[in-house]
Amino acid sequence: MKRVILTVAAMTGISGAFACTNLIVTGGASSNGSNMCTYAADSHQLYGTLHYTPAADFPAGAMREIIDWDSGKRLGEIPQASHVYSVIGNMNEHQLVIGETTYGGREFIDTTAILDYGSLIYIALERCRTAREAILLIDNLMQEYGYASEGESFTLCDPNEIWIMDIIGKNPRFDKKGRNVNRGAVWVAKRIPDGYISGHANQSRITTIDFNDPDNCLYAKDVIKHAREQGIFSGTDEEFSFCDVYNPLDFGAARGCEARVWSFFNRFADGMDEYLDYAMGYDLKKHMPLYVKPNKKISTKELADMMRDHYEGTPMDMTVDIGAGGSRLPYRWRPMEFEYQGWEYVNERAIATQQTGWWYVAQSCPDRKYGIFWFGVDDAGTSPLMPFFSCTNAVPECLREGNGSLIEYSETSMYWTVSRIAQFAYLRYDRIGAEVRDVIDKYENEMIAKADGAYSRAAGMADTEANSYLTAFGVDNASDLFGRWQVLDKYLLVKYIDGNIKRQNEDGSFTDNGYDRNIPEFPIQEDYSDKWKESVVRDHGDILRIRK
Repeated sequence: MKRVILTVAAMTGISGAFACTNLIVTGGASSNGSNMCTYAADSHQLYGTLHYTPAADFPAGAMREIIDWDSGKRLGEIPQASHVYSVIGNMNEHQLVIGETTYGGREFIDTTAILDYGSLIYIALERCRTAREAILLIDNLMQEYGYASEGESFTLCDPNEIWIMDIIGKNPRFDKKGRNVNRGAVWVAKRIPDGYISGHANQSRITTIDFNDPDNCLYAKDVIKHAREQGIFSGTDEEFSFCDVYNPLDFGAARGCEARVWSFFNRFADGMDEYLDYAMGYDLKKHMPLYVKPNKKISTKELADMMRDHYEGTPMDMTVDIGAGGSRLPYRWRPMEFEYQGWEYVNERAIATQQTGWWYVAQSCPDRKYGIFWFGVDDAGTSPLMPFFSCTNAVPECLREGNGSLIEYSETSMYWTVSRIAQFAYLRYDRIGAEVRDVIDKYENEMIAKADGAYSRAAGMADTEANSYLTAFGVDNASDLFGRWQVLDKYLLVKYIDGNIKRQNEDGSFTDNGYDRNIPEFPIQEDYSDKWKESVVRDHGDILRIRK
């Protein structure tokens, strides 16, 4: 048995910030030729709605207000751009997509800074056409206005390139006049080679810097100098590793963060058994690669399903131990660690998690004018994705900001309807969760084909007509799905009430008892798993055993 030493920040989501996952598939590794990336905004305080800002022009002297993404606190304002692009979710009209995961890292926080990571994301989406352009803008903004967040990894994806950018604020140092002379952040960004997959999940993953390869590696000029000044690095420039210096790996970061990336790599690439002990936190010496070459082309649906992963089929499989109960529930409620008789243990943190506010799979298409932003709310394991094109200029009522919140239930909110189904599925996950997943699979496969058909039809239209048509496609389908999910919610309650399973006819209707249409046939009552029985008998068998 291994004594587990946990890093609470890594396992619980970095001091309350989002504990998120980004997966990356380059065009050469995707079956449809598009650059694809994912994001799950996993926060116990985050509500699922679809963000939208229209394209707009502003006069000279206009200011943009800066609101902290995590807390809603006003941080200040900066000059507004003369023109901003439209943004639907985390994709703009030019198919630029930006996602993030928070890793915390060295505690260098500048209290005078006014730009948090969320604001940087959306400002870049409003002002930039490409990933490379966004990296440079983010750098310029941080150095001018300061960086007000913990360590962050950004995914920056456009139709031609995908980059990972690791950022951490500089340690503040104030002169006699109270001015911070160490304002800004240090960072490094690497392009993921075409034909490869990558990802990050609340742990900085970039190691060494390619100093003479600006096509594939960009970095802050003082990224090593600042580490030397802080006394956290003393080697040669060639030995410098960003993640080892600014976000050192420990058990919690490996098991709660890197393991999620490993699970993605393990699903689609060969040879990942070599890094299993690393992912489980047992051997931290050998870094897992930043990117790997998959053994097959990955489809949009396969990438979406990876966001529903619970480590199935691995030693960390959350469905097989007694913690899964009698219905193979792949979730463990918080906290993520517990102590028993002087030993510390971990509750696994998989890609799919119950506290997701919203998530997406984005396609940036080099051979198409419009990208596709597949959007879902709540736990990805029981949440369907809805397609919206990058030209979308409206949001359906069921996803609109202001329609409910985590402390205000709304009958017209997709988030609350999806969440109701998820909460019910958690009671009988092997049965209810599986049935919900079947419905999701049929819907998403249908919508992938429909979205391709919609794009083909729009390709022959003028821009204004195409934008209106594709906007209506996304809004109407999301509204229709909301109605279907409301029906599913009621159907599941009727079918699985009280732990029973109602019998059904071939057409899906419920079977009556043959005499009265309002009295069902005697229901199916499935047995508990052997794992559950074994544990119950071990714990309480002397009392429960039948004596004859």
